[in-house]
Amino acid sequence: MVREQYVTTTQGSSVPSPAPDHVSKIGIYGWRKRCLYLFVLLLIIILVVNFALTIWIFRVMWFNTEGMGLLEVHSDGVKLDEGESEFLFPVYAEEVHSREDSSLLVHSTENVSLNARNEDGDVTGRISVGPKEAQGHTPDLLITTQNDNMLFSADCDQVLIGPDKLRITGPEGALFQHSVEVPQLRSELFKDLRLESPTRSLSINAPKGVHLKALAGNIEAASKMDVILQSSIGLLVLDAETVRMPGLPLGEGGVSGNAQGLFEVCVCPSGKLFLSKAGVTSTCNENQEC
Repeated sequence: MVREQYVTTTQGSSVPSPAPDHVSKIGIYGWRKRCLYLFVLLLIIILVVNFALTIWIFRVMWFNTEGMGLLEVHSDGVKLDEGESEFLFPVYAEEVHSREDSSLLVHSTENVSLNARNEDGDVTGRISVGPKEAQGHTPDLLITTQNDNMLFSADCDQVLIGPDKLRITGPEGALFQHSVEVPQLRSELFKDLRLESPTRSLSINAPKGVHLKALAGNIEAASKMDVILQSSIGLLVLDAETVRMPGLPLGEGGVSGNAQGLFEVCVCPSGKLFLSKAGVTSTCNENQEC
C-alpha cells in the first residue's frame, strides 16, 4: 500500500495547502493472484513431464550422435548393423543392401511388392509376391548372369532363351499352342522322344532338310489315317538291309505249283502296292487289285 500526498498552492501565495489523502493499490491480489500461481505451477509441471518424456524417449530409442540405436545414419545412407527392421508404411529407397555376412530377407504376412516409378510417379514395373502367387508387370523382362550373359528375355513380341540347351523335366513334356522354331530337338539319355498332336496335324518344316536320327533305337511314325511321304522334285530313297511291308494286300489269283511261297510286289498306276504269287513270268496282270 502506498500513501501519496498531493500539495497545492494558490496563485500569489507561497504557502502550500494540504491536499486530501487517498490510498492506491498496485499489484494482483485475491483470487487473481491464486489463479496466477496455479497457472505457473501447472506450467512447471507440464515442462517437467515433457522433459521426463523426452529423456525416456531418448533412452528407449537409443539416440546417440551416430544415429538411433543400432541404426546408424551416414552421409551415403542408413545402416543397420544388427537386429531386424519392421516398416509399417511404404519405404522409398534408391538401393537396399544386406550385411556382408548374411543374406537379405524380406518377410510379410500378406505380400511383398516392389514398384519402380518414373519421374511423373507412374508405376513402370512391379513385382508382387503373395501367399498364393507371384506376379510381375513390366514391358521387358531380362535375366542375365554375373558376366552380363543373357539367360532369358521376354517382351510383347518374342521370348528368347540364352543358354545353348533348354531342358524340360515335366512328366507331361512341353505343350505349345503355336509353332516352335528350334535348331535341334532331342530327348534325354535312355528316354524316348515323342512328337504328338492329339486333335490336329503335326508339321515339321525346314528349308534345307529335316533329319530324323536314332542312334540306338527305332523311329516310329503312327497315324490313324494316312502317312504320306512326298517329294516334289527329288527321290524317295529307302536304304536299309531289309525293307518290310507286312500289310500289303494279297491278290486272289495265283499260280499252281508255287510251293516255296514266293510273291512279287505289283504296282498299280495309282501307286498302290499289292502282292501276287510269283510264277515263271510276272503274274501282276493276272491278279489286278488296283
